[in-house]
Amino acid sequence: MSDQQCARDDMAENTFPVYKVDAIVQFYRTEVLTGQEAKHFTKNDITPSPKAESIQRVYMRVLQLLFRFRPECHYTVPLSENLQHPMLYEWVSPIMSVYMRMCEFLPFCHVYDFSLNDLLNPKSKRTIVILSAIQNYLHFRKQRMETTADHQQSFRSVMDRLQTYTREIKEAEKKIEKLTTIPPEQQAEAKELASALAELATSMQHEYQDVNAMNETVAQCKTEIAEISQKLTQRKVDVATLKDELVKLKSQIVESPEELKNEMERMKENVKSIRMSKELADERLVELQMLVQCAGQVEAEIQVLLKQQQDLQGSMCKTNQQKEEVQSLAAMYESLQKELKNLSNEEAQLKRTIAMKLDKESKQQIRRQKKKEVKDQQVKNIYGQYDKIHQKREEIVKIIEESNRETKKFREKMQKLREKCNQQTQKAQEFYERLLTTLEQYNKRIESIVVETNADTLKMKSHF
Repeated sequence: MSDQQCARDDMAENTFPVYKVDAIVQFYRTEVLTGQEAKHFTKNDITPSPKAESIQRVYMRVLQLLFRFRPECHYTVPLSENLQHPMLYEWVSPIMSVYMRMCEFLPFCHVYDFSLNDLLNPKSKRTIVILSAIQNYLHFRKQRMETTADHQQSFRSVMDRLQTYTREIKEAEKKIEKLTTIPPEQQAEAKELASALAELATSMQHEYQDVNAMNETVAQCKTEIAEISQKLTQRKVDVATLKDELVKLKSQIVESPEELKNEMERMKENVKSIRMSKELADERLVELQMLVQCAGQVEAEIQVLLKQQQDLQGSMCKTNQQKEEVQSLAAMYESLQKELKNLSNEEAQLKRTIAMKLDKESKQQIRRQKKKEVKDQQVKNIYGQYDKIHQKREEIVKIIEESNRETKKFREKMQKLREKCNQQTQKAQEFYERLLTTLEQYNKRIESIVVETNADTLKMKSHF
């Protein structure tokens, strides 16, 4: 129950979900670690007490996956040759390298309080939060890579379509140029044909005018002939009716010879006038036939001209077909231009979306850069402190070297003093031995004196 409460607190504080330990182990086994490392990475490496070596290995593999920074690169640190105790630096260098890289990377995962204690002495809850942040970032990175791959694929397909459309447009433009431009070999013939067509058009116009005038005159003549023929038929009908009336009248009435003569003279005059009009009509007919023959000749000439005109019309039809092909190609060109505009609009929209995304990424990059600058400043401060410590260490080393020199001098002095002391002790020992011998001799003399005095006292006691 306490672990669930801690996970809820972390979810409330962080902007990313805190995963369960089993999910974290499964993810890092499949996505980050490889080979034996994935087999040996278990739940016991995280809970209840995380193993520092396995956690450091996971961080190294994450850095290798994201930045292509291999684990062996953490151990390569340039050092000066004349440096005492290089093993200390070789032990510290990978830890400091991983710490610096993780300090640069973890702000992308919204973890801003990474410390050396998380590498050297990791805590279970803290490592779960950091690994969850890295897992969330890797999920986000994978999704972004998939979306960018989709955008790149669509952009490539659009670019391929655009290239095909531009190629087709160029081919259509070349075809239009070929159809619209006359080759230099046929330009002289085209000019001659154009001049001949212009002359034929002008002559045809004149001939059409003449033919129209002839047709009008022929129509007028035909109308006059029709009128004359109608008049002739009427006169014939009138003559036939008059003859019939005359026959009737002759049968009914006996006429006087004078009247008959007068009437015969009238009839003769009418017949003469009718003959005169008939002759005039025949002359008119001959003239009209001549005109009709001339019109036939003109029609034959017109038919020849019409054949020439049909040939020219066929060539004009071919040119019209070519013009229609040119128009169709122009329509295709316009449609392709519209599609190209649509594609350019789509490309512009894609560019806008990509620009917006790049703008967002640049803003995020600026924020990250600011955070990175803060972290770099902190790292610089740490490096400054480290340099100060290193300088202090060098000073201490110098002091130690001076103290070593002084100790050497002191030891030499001590050696000399010891030699002097040994000499003096030997002298003192000899003097002491002499004293002891003299004291023993003195004691012996004292004892002998005491014994003599005791003997003297006994003698004196016995005497008294």
